[in-house]
Amino acid sequence: MKLLVTGGAGFIGSAVVRLAVARGHAVVNLDALTYAACPDNVASVADSPLYAFEQADIRDRSALDRILAAHRPDAVMHLAAESHVDRSIDGPGDFIETNITGTYQMLEAARSYWTAQGRPESFRFHHISTDEVFGSLGETGQFTESTPYDPRSPYSASKAASDHLVRAWAETYGLPVVLTNCSNNYGPFHFPEKLIPVVILNALAGKDIPVYGAGENVRDWLYVEDHADALLTVLEKGQVGRSYNIGGENEAKNIDIVRMICRILEEKRPKNSPYEDQITFVTDRPGHDMRYAIDPSRIAGELGWRPSVTLEEGLEKTVQWYLDNEDWWRALQDRQGVGDRLGVKT
Repeated sequence: MKLLVTGGAGFIGSAVVRLAVARGHAVVNLDALTYAACPDNVASVADSPLYAFEQADIRDRSALDRILAAHRPDAVMHLAAESHVDRSIDGPGDFIETNITGTYQMLEAARSYWTAQGRPESFRFHHISTDEVFGSLGETGQFTESTPYDPRSPYSASKAASDHLVRAWAETYGLPVVLTNCSNNYGPFHFPEKLIPVVILNALAGKDIPVYGAGENVRDWLYVEDHADALLTVLEKGQVGRSYNIGGENEAKNIDIVRMICRILEEKRPKNSPYEDQITFVTDRPGHDMRYAIDPSRIAGELGWRPSVTLEEGLEKTVQWYLDNEDWWRALQDRQGVGDRLGVKT
């Protein structure tokens, strides 16, 4: 297939680009190269004849029309999004513009292109979203594809709105869509503002390792390369109009994640004092959801997909990647917001 991947220079998008090219798909990477994007994320495939790059904003309809007409993809994988909850608290406008308006423009451009191509049944618009649209769980239960939406942050509300737009375009215009909602991703090329890279890099720098509240918030952790595999599986095998929840089957409290990383660093880069001594509990994030957990039975039962990387394996691989790729993350340290406490402007 020829795939148009939006946000392909970002964390998850670049994992999709790398895997798709490795599997022989032609890929057009459409990315605006905003603060969290990095061309180095796709350097391993940049010289492949299967890879092409287009710098464009998903809100720019004329650019989208031009790119679709020029490259004629068989499918669109829409990953471009503002995704950091803390940034959404401080500046929700960017999230409304990118995640809602941008998705609208992508849908309209895709619909126009699909119609011009004769509405081929094989075309797909794959919208990639988050489990955060479902809100917060108690101590028990899991999110299913039929869980009512209950977003609690500007980020999750903007992603919920984009999900609704995609379903509306499928129902109203017949656009052949599939949707996925994933749990928390981690792994190589993770922009250094999210929990796991912050813990690794602060630990290495001898800085405080900030943990929100008591660190009791629970997430289901999904290794990013597993997620990329799941996304391509849904694109190739998923039923049109259907949504699939993608989870890592790795629930853990934030504080336990932090301590696991500290133990891994003790083995890989020991120092005079324990890394755990750097853990510092800070004021919690406003509206911090207590627990997310994915029920992955639909994607497992219908498409035969299960995650292959355990949390212990994934964290070890991730820590090693950051140790081996200092040039990559050092180059990002001066970008706006990196290293600062965000999400406090309430």
